[in-house]
Amino acid sequence: MAEQQSTTAPAAIPDGYMRNPAGHLVPRDQVRQQDLLRDAVASKLAADAIEINRLLREFKALALGDIADLVKISAEKYKVSLGGEKGNVTVATFDGRYKIIRAHAERIVFTEEIEAARALVTACIVRWSEGANANIRALVDRAFRTDSKGQIKMSAVLELLRLEIDDEEWKNAMEAIRDSIQSTGTAVYVRVYERVEGTDQYRPISLDLATA
Repeated sequence: MAEQQSTTAPAAIPDGYMRNPAGHLVPRDQVRQQDLLRDAVASKLAADAIEINRLLREFKALALGDIADLVKISAEKYKVSLGGEKGNVTVATFDGRYKIIRAHAERIVFTEEIEAARALVTACIVRWSEGANANIRALVDRAFRTDSKGQIKMSAVLELLRLEIDDEEWKNAMEAIRDSIQSTGTAVYVRVYERVEGTDQYRPISLDLATA
């Protein structure tokens, strides 16, 4: 028989106490006022964020369902059999003020071969030395710079593939980059846009805290 996972809830906190990060109970009257204020603000914002996250997940599920139904109705109208989800779809209001896009994007990552590419590109820069274009040097430095999580930014590396450089070692490096790209599946997004008044341009209605 498979072992069941424990579903024991955290022990209740007695009245008049607070739990500190180490899990110890601390009498509330011994907690500084500033700590109480910070706790109240963080607790409220976290609760609001959890609710917003729930609403966003519900909105995405609803939007994808509605768009899928619309596609299905269109297929039935023209007696076309659709084999599952199909690419990107745009639906718009009758007046063109709003449009919603269902977009599929491929998830790609780098394999260990990216390290070989990095070594080859670095060798090119060293060999070219003073003769290397300063802009190319900057592009290479940016391409292999890692973020706070130690990840290489995909778009920066892919920019290197657009450079036309007639050098065998450089070409080998670009081949290593291509070989290091691996697909891990696809992600589906829902994007909402509103038309800018008096124009044919659209601006996104942000569902991202970083751009809201």
